[in-house]
Amino acid sequence: MDTIYALATARGKAGVAVIRVSGPRSKEAGLRLCGTLPKTRVAGLRKLRLDGEELDEAVVLVFDAGASFTGEEVVEFHIHGAIATVSAVLRALSQIDGLRMAEAGEFTRRALENGRLDLAQVEGLADLIEAETEAQRKQALKVLSGAVGQYVDAWRADLVRAGALIEATIDFADEEVPVDVSPEVLELISRVEAAIHMELRGIAAGERIREGFEVAIVGRPNAGKSTLLNAIAGRDAAITSEVAGTTRDVIEVRMDLHGLAVTVLDTAGLRETDDVVEAIGVERAISRAKTADLRVFLLDGADVPLIEPLNGDLVVHGKADVFAQAGLCVSGKTGEGVDRLISEIASRLEGMAASAGVMSHERHRNSLSAALRAMESARNEVLAGADRAELAAEELRIAARALESLVGRVDVEHLLDEIFSSFCIGK
Repeated sequence: MDTIYALATARGKAGVAVIRVSGPRSKEAGLRLCGTLPKTRVAGLRKLRLDGEELDEAVVLVFDAGASFTGEEVVEFHIHGAIATVSAVLRALSQIDGLRMAEAGEFTRRALENGRLDLAQVEGLADLIEAETEAQRKQALKVLSGAVGQYVDAWRADLVRAGALIEATIDFADEEVPVDVSPEVLELISRVEAAIHMELRGIAAGERIREGFEVAIVGRPNAGKSTLLNAIAGRDAAITSEVAGTTRDVIEVRMDLHGLAVTVLDTAGLRETDDVVEAIGVERAISRAKTADLRVFLLDGADVPLIEPLNGDLVVHGKADVFAQAGLCVSGKTGEGVDRLISEIASRLEGMAASAGVMSHERHRNSLSAALRAMESARNEVLAGADRAELAAEELRIAARALESLVGRVDVEHLLDEIFSSFCIGK
């Protein structure tokens, strides 16, 4: 492989910047700049020079092949984070024969190709880089730790055991087999199916943690929805007016609620109208409200038309500074009850998030669903009798391959460009 280099930390001014070099000529490049290298995995202070020009003083780290992030020989230069200093060191590396600038995600791709990470861990790393909230960080770390691979290994072991039992009946088809293996095979299939069904149920919640929940505020025109949104957001995100129907489109505000990424939606007031533009806004409001994870029905003395609350939705009385009501009351104008409302929203979303499993991508759902279909076919072949044993064994192999695709062992080459497109240069 080529030897690659790139800035591994964020661009811009910083106290320290890290430049990583990975590949078979990384130590050679380190010697060109440092003169001598410190011992492996022992930090050493070195002057960086090229052709007599001093570039910077850096902390240098050296990693042997098999003991680095990429699995290759790696040299890291921890330099001062001035833009000019970073540019000078990168320019010096570009003048060394056999080195080239890394492409986006190339360090991580090499970690995958060298067996340092599996495909699910790569996705976990991408999610960790993008994490904005505590829940996203925890979920990404769980995936990055290799939890998906551990599940796959356990499920695959059960399927391999089931397949081996069936293969034994095929090998001894002309002899008397003393034990009927079908009960154990069916039990193994059922055990894996139950575990996968449980993980599938948690994928939707995992996706919401990763991408963010949506909470829609719905109500009649001039019920105070925009004022309430501004109070929740702590800023003037929406235009407020005494004129009914001011909000025509959906206004979105993204925030962190108790560690969860949440987008709060301010929607058009719901009512029957002959105004063409307002009618479009009402239609959009109903559509977004129906797809939201949670709806907050803001009442102003009358029920909200055109849409009904679902189980788990919040029904709130607005304008608490003007009208006294029983139950949860809020005033976006004075802030009364807003903290309680935020706590209620967070509590409901935390309940949804509690069901999240390890997996959180559509690709994961597709692989698990394919494995379930193959296992169901294998079950049917086993129940059909011994003369269908070869078909049952093949279906179990198909199921195992579907699970192996989760961690990138088979049939995933076409996914790599899409996955690594989200990575930046230097990662």
